[in-house]
Amino acid sequence: MSKKIIAVVGATGAQGGGLVRAILSDADGGFAARAITRDTGSDKAKALAKAGAEVVAADLDDKASLAKALDGAHGAFFVTAFWEHFSPEKEKAQARNMAEAAKSAGVKHAIWSTLEDTRQWVPLSDDRMPTLMEHYKVPHFDAKGESNKVFTELGVPTTFLFTSYYWDNLIHFGMGPKKGPDGNLAFTIPMADKKLPGIAAEDIGQCAYGIFKKGNDLLGKSVGIAGEHLTGTQMADALSKALGEKVHYNAVTPEAYRGFGFPGADDLGNMFQFKCDFEKEFCGARSVERSRDLNPMLQTFATWLDRNKAAIPVE
Repeated sequence: MSKKIIAVVGATGAQGGGLVRAILSDADGGFAARAITRDTGSDKAKALAKAGAEVVAADLDDKASLAKALDGAHGAFFVTAFWEHFSPEKEKAQARNMAEAAKSAGVKHAIWSTLEDTRQWVPLSDDRMPTLMEHYKVPHFDAKGESNKVFTELGVPTTFLFTSYYWDNLIHFGMGPKKGPDGNLAFTIPMADKKLPGIAAEDIGQCAYGIFKKGNDLLGKSVGIAGEHLTGTQMADALSKALGEKVHYNAVTPEAYRGFGFPGADDLGNMFQFKCDFEKEFCGARSVERSRDLNPMLQTFATWLDRNKAAIPVE
């Protein structure tokens, strides 16, 4: 019996790459991986092809190329890359292109990697946090959340996957511990004493694979995933143990974080404030137990640190 093809957007990225590897590592799982990427000649694309994935080219800005890449696929995993362009309008356009391509290709099960539209909790008129780009509170959240309705309105059979803070941000996104003027290491996030749901990026793909394996059970459902819910103090303590050097938790205010001045600081400051102000709702939407059911190999923060501590830059 032929395997069901799962077409994976962002196959050379964090989430999509994890899903492709999950499919390829389960030889008896009944699925085949089709890796969708803009550049089939990249080193990452070549590595996926060598590992056994079918690699095809498509551009999220080109709906026709997406429809062609989805042809014959049973399932599709959709994700956008906001931090490449910082444009919520572009993100929404790409989400629509993916949804329309999935509809025209007859995809039986789509997973849309999304986040909350924070404006449902903090309207633009609410001045507890600044409005950004005139239309958003947390642009990289709101554009994804707003796009959920596109999949629903088009009748695309979709599972809405709500992700969490990548622990990999400590390596790749400049969020790792840094030495202050006193020479001490500090981990800086504006989360006060609230818990932050986090996950290993690789486990997002593993959880997505678990959703596909459940068949139609989760169609039309929202599934939130996390490896652990931890306070900033707990994360700093785990970092101290892993790195062998004391890491202090620097709980700055969201206002201070927004003022750090790096690209996207205002967006991230608002994001952390949203997670603080609505800790119960945000954590409640991301069940560690459900995530482990989808992915029995789900990593804890300590496990992830043990495997990745050498890659964390300590500045």
